[in-house]
Amino acid sequence: MSQPLGHAAEVDAAMSRAVDLAARALGRTSPNPVVGCVVLDADGRVAGEGLHERAGGPHAEVNALREAGERARGGTAVVTLEPCRHTGRTGPCTQALLAAGVARVVIAVPDPTATAGGGAQELRDAGVEVLVGAGREAAEHVNRAWLHAMAHARPHVTWKLAATLDGRTAASDGTSRWITGPEARAEVHRLRARSDAVLVGGGTLRADDPHLAVRDVADAVQPLRVVLDSTAGIPLTARVLDDAAPTLVVVAEGADTDHLLAAGVDVLAVRRAPLPAHDSPSARTGAPGLPAGDGGLDLPAVLAALHERGVRSVLLEGGAHLAGSFVAADLVDEVVAHVAPVLLGSGSAVLQDAGITTITEALRLTTTDVTRLGDDVAITATVRRDH
Repeated sequence: MSQPLGHAAEVDAAMSRAVDLAARALGRTSPNPVVGCVVLDADGRVAGEGLHERAGGPHAEVNALREAGERARGGTAVVTLEPCRHTGRTGPCTQALLAAGVARVVIAVPDPTATAGGGAQELRDAGVEVLVGAGREAAEHVNRAWLHAMAHARPHVTWKLAATLDGRTAASDGTSRWITGPEARAEVHRLRARSDAVLVGGGTLRADDPHLAVRDVADAVQPLRVVLDSTAGIPLTARVLDDAAPTLVVVAEGADTDHLLAAGVDVLAVRRAPLPAHDSPSARTGAPGLPAGDGGLDLPAVLAALHERGVRSVLLEGGAHLAGSFVAADLVDEVVAHVAPVLLGSGSAVLQDAGITTITEALRLTTTDVTRLGDDVAITATVRRDH
């Protein structure tokens, strides 16, 4: 895109700052997107900044304009997502920008929704100069979960795993604490805090009794803890059923849930996975949750139900069978692998059968980040949909 007349460097810096502001709200705004905004005065100096901090609260533009005050008049609003033009729980941002008298609006990413989209054209029609595309890659990345959910009507799924160098998640005797070090374990809590939901299977819950709530992250909004348990066999003593964070137990239609409902547990029943063709890869896997006739849940139906509840991002934490089910169903969008410099030689594999039988069917990913966490390494990679 062409830069606005003058202050090009200031606009670039403002967009970078706006992306950073948006990232602060990850895990807090669903079902809304994360948005950051920086207002420059007529001389290109920062006059105000803001972010959308929570659903139902003021939008990023309103917060930035409030801080800028009269300095916004004749200035430039730099925003990561196209300003909305509709009235929901808050008023339209386009009208706030017009009332503030900004002369120019620089937008990183167009809003893809029919309800809120079209704000750029409304601003142009009112005589405001609008430029779209500056900093788009970074702005799309920070908002990738919401953008994915809007495009596909299901949450963005990140599979988090912790493994040894030889791909083991537990020793042959079943022990697994701790494969990774304290820095990696702390990062898991930050990942949870940036997610709307954390999801595990019933097998992992019965084996490890995970708590799944966020710890040691300041002002964290606790994600929804989701347990996939087709038979409703989760014990009422499970740690996820405490009051530290909300919990949803997803069961198969027809499962006996009277004991859970009597205990006040939030239960969602979904259909079982459909039977695949007898000779299909998914028919041969046997992994819980796969459409393999094993009593597993229909995973697309699970994600669709979570989307209806406002969940836009899911952190898949276990276990290997459930991960294989999600991979086989092509429902994993991103992988965060915490790899420890440890060798076991035997034990539980990080991923169970996902229906992949030859190298040409391998699921290919693109590495987006590599970070050292103490002695461990965190590798983040996005799934390539050209597989």
